[in-house]
Amino acid sequence: MTKEVILSGMRPTGKLHLGHLSVLENWAALQEGNENYYMIADWHTLTTGFSDTLQIRENIKEMALDFLAAGIDPAHSAVFVQSHVKEHAELDLLLSMITPLSWLERVPTFKDQIVQFGKEGKDISTHGFLGYPLLMSADIMVYRGTGVPVGEDQLPHLEFTRELVRRFNHLYETEVFPEPKALLAKIKLLPGTDNRKMSKSYGNDIPLDADAKLIGQRVSQMVTDPARIKKDDLGHPDVCTVYTYHTFYNKEEAADIEERCKAGTIGCVACKKRLSKVLDEFMAPMRERRNALAADPDRLWDILADGEDRARQTASKTLTMVREAMRI
Repeated sequence: MTKEVILSGMRPTGKLHLGHLSVLENWAALQEGNENYYMIADWHTLTTGFSDTLQIRENIKEMALDFLAAGIDPAHSAVFVQSHVKEHAELDLLLSMITPLSWLERVPTFKDQIVQFGKEGKDISTHGFLGYPLLMSADIMVYRGTGVPVGEDQLPHLEFTRELVRRFNHLYETEVFPEPKALLAKIKLLPGTDNRKMSKSYGNDIPLDADAKLIGQRVSQMVTDPARIKKDDLGHPDVCTVYTYHTFYNKEEAADIEERCKAGTIGCVACKKRLSKVLDEFMAPMRERRNALAADPDRLWDILADGEDRARQTASKTLTMVREAMRI
């Protein structure tokens, strides 16, 4: 099996929730036998959140705790803060000299997000926002990444990087950069408690550090079969958010719960209580790991500092190769 150089990251916009967990589980599964770089992408937060930066530092800490609690192992992966490795910015600047403006303008999400934020009364038509796909490319290329865990919606961004790699290598008659490939994974799309997309802003999320009380509160708010009024009414599990969660986290009992719901022999309250218990048992080990790290902040910052050193060593070597290729 070929060893991959893997880069991925998330923007620190708040505590992570169960909707993020399948991504982190995928990252953790890729750790063994590969060279891994997992970053907290604080510069990317500024591309749309430049006017409100009060929580960035706290969010960075919370995200680092969530990464590590969910199974990202610093013994196998460099976990670091993007802005602490300045080579990302230098490569972004150098690549901007060769990137056609039209390439940036045709990225599918560019115009869509300009319109979306415009409806909210926010102008994000900045140089930084226009160039965020280029910064994403620099993030990958500075480690000479060969594999990038992505969902299908992110494939246009990765193709942008592949085109940029080909352009750089052609212009400077070199093979500094490999063309990264997509590591597609079937990411489980877990709905929020109200069956919309899970989001902290909707208040329909279950944070990864939720305790038994909060889990119970959020599960009690979950949308169930609207046609089911009494406990013994025949249910329709396929439209019930609670049942959806059982299929994710209680596979052993899901079929039995489905049958009993359809027969009207289990009520929604009992079903929710069972789900709360299952979720609490599932999340307890993550919560314990997270709490232990949170109680020892020096250890957390040491892990990030070590990750930054490892990332910087690789990035610095890449920049040396880039400068030589560009003759600067």
